[in-house]
Amino acid sequence: MSNLRFQVVGEAFAKKPLDVSAPEERPCDYFGKKVFNRKKMYKYLPKDVYAKMVDVIDRGARLDRDVADQVAAGMRQWAQEMGATHYTHWFQPLTEGTAEKHDAFIEHDGKGGMVEEFSGKLLVQQEPDASSFPSGGIRSTFEARGYSAWDPTSPVFIIDNALCIPTVFISYSGESLDYKAPLLRALKAVSQAATDVCHYFYPEVKKVVANLGWEQEYFLVDEGLYSARPDLLLTGRTLMGHDSAKNQQMDDHYFGAIPERVAAFMKDLEIQALELGIPCKTRHNEVAPNQFEVAPIFEECNLAVDHNMLLMSLMRRVARKHGFRALLHEKPFAGINGSGKHNNWSLSTDTGVLLHAPGRTSADKGAAATENLRFAVFIVETLMGVCRHNGLIKASIMSASNAHRLGANEAPPAIISSFLGKQVSELLDHIEKADVSDILAMAGKQGLKMDIPEIPELFIDNTDRNRTSPFAFTGNRFEFRAVGSEANCASAMIALNSAVAEALVEFKKRVDARIPEFEKKLAGTEHSAVFHAIIDILREDIKVCKPIRFDGNGYSDAWKAEAAKRGLDTETSCPVIFERYLDEDSIRMFESLGVMTKKELEARNEVKWETYTKKIQIEARVLGDLSMNHIIPIATSYQSQLLRNVERMSGVFPKEKASQLNVRNLKLIEEIAERTATIETQVEELVKVRKVANKIADEHQKAIAYHDTIAPMFDKIRYQIDKLELIVDDGLWPLPKYRELLFIR
Repeated sequence: MSNLRFQVVGEAFAKKPLDVSAPEERPCDYFGKKVFNRKKMYKYLPKDVYAKMVDVIDRGARLDRDVADQVAAGMRQWAQEMGATHYTHWFQPLTEGTAEKHDAFIEHDGKGGMVEEFSGKLLVQQEPDASSFPSGGIRSTFEARGYSAWDPTSPVFIIDNALCIPTVFISYSGESLDYKAPLLRALKAVSQAATDVCHYFYPEVKKVVANLGWEQEYFLVDEGLYSARPDLLLTGRTLMGHDSAKNQQMDDHYFGAIPERVAAFMKDLEIQALELGIPCKTRHNEVAPNQFEVAPIFEECNLAVDHNMLLMSLMRRVARKHGFRALLHEKPFAGINGSGKHNNWSLSTDTGVLLHAPGRTSADKGAAATENLRFAVFIVETLMGVCRHNGLIKASIMSASNAHRLGANEAPPAIISSFLGKQVSELLDHIEKADVSDILAMAGKQGLKMDIPEIPELFIDNTDRNRTSPFAFTGNRFEFRAVGSEANCASAMIALNSAVAEALVEFKKRVDARIPEFEKKLAGTEHSAVFHAIIDILREDIKVCKPIRFDGNGYSDAWKAEAAKRGLDTETSCPVIFERYLDEDSIRMFESLGVMTKKELEARNEVKWETYTKKIQIEARVLGDLSMNHIIPIATSYQSQLLRNVERMSGVFPKEKASQLNVRNLKLIEEIAERTATIETQVEELVKVRKVANKIADEHQKAIAYHDTIAPMFDKIRYQIDKLELIVDDGLWPLPKYRELLFIR
C-alpha cells in the first residue's frame, strides 16, 4: 500500500468540489462582459467610426488607417477600464492550437518616462516569428518574418489582463500559415456562390452566411491520476491499461446525474465562457464514464471556430482549477467511446435558412413551389460538393488521434457518406425520375405549378438520425459527425465550404447556359425558362451525387464493399488520406476559389505528414520507456516474490504437497517470464524499425513508414502489458488503472 498509485488515487477520491459563486446577474446580463462587441463599440467609438466599423464587419468595407487609430484608442480605453495591461494578436497556427505574444500598452515618451499607447498600426498588424511555427518549407529558419493581421469580423476579448485580438497569420511572401486565412476565403467563396444561386429564387438576398454549431466532447480525469500516467501526460491517451470490469456497458452514465465536482467545473467554465461571448447552452454526461459534452448556440462559422478554440483553451485552465485535467484526445481510453466534435453546418441569408424545409402549407402555391425547389437545390449541391470531394472531406478531419476513433462503435466510419432520411430521399428520387415537363409548368396568373410533393416541416421526430453517417441531414442543417474532438474545426469547414462553393458555382454556370435552350423550346416567359433549366440541371446532379447517399449501417463490411463499388474513398491510412489535398481536383478547386494555392497546399501537407510522424514517434518512445522502466521491473519484482514463496513452501511442506500448492505460482512465474521476454523483444524491434524510418528524408514516405511498420506494433506490446496487469499484485502495479481513472467521486 506504499505505492504512489494508491496515494494519488486516495487523494483524488478525497477531493471536494471547488466552490463556484456565480455572478449575481443572470447569464444574459454578463454575456459578452469581456468582449469588445457592438454594444461596447457604440459606447467607446465616435458615431461615424462606429458606422464605418459596422460597414467593415457586415459588408467587408476597407478599414482606413485613421479609422483604425480611433478604433484602437476606444479599444484601449475599454480594455484598461477592464484591468488589461497588455495586448496580443491571437492566431491559429498549424499546430492545432492557438498562439499569442503579449505586449504592454507602453512606449517611451522621449523624456525619460513612459506613455500608454496603442495605435491603429499595432491593432491591425504585428510581426511574429514565422520560421518558428510549422510552415511546410514556406519559411526557412533564416527567414523569420511573418505577419499577423486583424480580423475585424471576430470581436476582440480579454483573458486575464490581456486584450486578445483575433488575427490571420501569413508569411512574408503572403502565403497563409494558419487556419483562419483560408477559412475566411472559403466562407467568402461560399457566400458569393450561394448568393448568386439564391437570386434565382429571392432577388432581394444580399448575403449568405455559413453557420456552425459544434458539440465539444471531452473527458475529465483527476489531476493526480493524470500526473501518475506518463502516457496521458505526454501523448494525451493511455498506451496501456486493461478494461475496467465496469465501464459504459450499463449505459448509466449517458445523460445521468452530473457528479458534484464536475457540475462545479461546468458552472465555472460556462460563466467564463459566457463572459467571453461564447453562447454555451447545453451540457450533459456522455456515453463513456468521465466523458461529457458542451455545446453552444449556432454562430457565424468564423466566429464559431474562434470560440471553439478559445473554449478548448479555457476548458484546460478551468479543469486544473478544479483538480481535473481535460482530455481532448479523440481516444484517450481503449474499449470505450472516444470523443468527437460534431460540426452542425448550415447556410442562411437575411431572409431565412437555405437548408430549412418549407412549411406544411402555403396559401401562395407559387411561393411554396419556389421554396420546395430552393430547398432541393441547396441540398443537392451540398451533396454534389461532398460527393465530388469525399476523399478531401475525409482528409480534412483525419489525424493520428482521430484515426483511433473513426469506425469504432461511437463514431462514423472512415468513408464519407450522407444520410438524408426518408422524406428528403423520396423528394430527390421524385425529381430524378419524373419528366421535367411533368414537374414544372406555368399556368397563367396562377403562377408556378410544381409536381413536387409538399415537404412537411422536418421536425425531429419526422426524420431519424443515423449515428453511423459522417454527414447526416438533421432537419435544417447537416451534421458533420466525423470531426475529431481535438481538431481545429476550421480544417473541416475550409474543405466543406469550398466544396459546396465550387458545386454552386458550377451549378449556376450550367443553369445559365441551359436557359436559352428552354427559352427557345418553351417560347414562354424568362421565369419559366429559368425554372425549367434549374430542374433539368438538378435532375442531372441528383444522379451524379447518388453514390454519397447512404441510409444504412455504416459499420458493416457490406457497406465498405459497396462504397468501393460506388467509387467512394475507402482508404484508412492517415498519411495516404492526406494525399487527397494534392489531387488535381482539390488543387483546381482551392485555386479557382482563391482559398489556397498549390504551394500552400503542398506546405500544409508537409506539416500534416511531419505532425503525424512526430505523434507516432512520441507514442513509440513513451511506450518503450514505460515498458522497460516501469512494467518489466515491476513484473519481475512480483515474479521474485512468487519465487521466494515457492522456495518457502518447499521448505515447509513435503515435496509432493509443496508441488501441488505451488502449481498456480509456478504458472504465474512462467507466464510473467514469457510475457516480459516478449515485451522486451517487441520493444527492441520497435526501436530498430523506428531507426530505419527516421532515416527516410521524404516526410510523406516517412509518415507512411510510421503508419505501416511502427504504429501496428503498439497493440502487440499493449496486449502483453494488459495481461500482466491482470496477474501482477495490485499493490505493486505502478500506473493508475482504468477503474480508477474513469470514475470521479
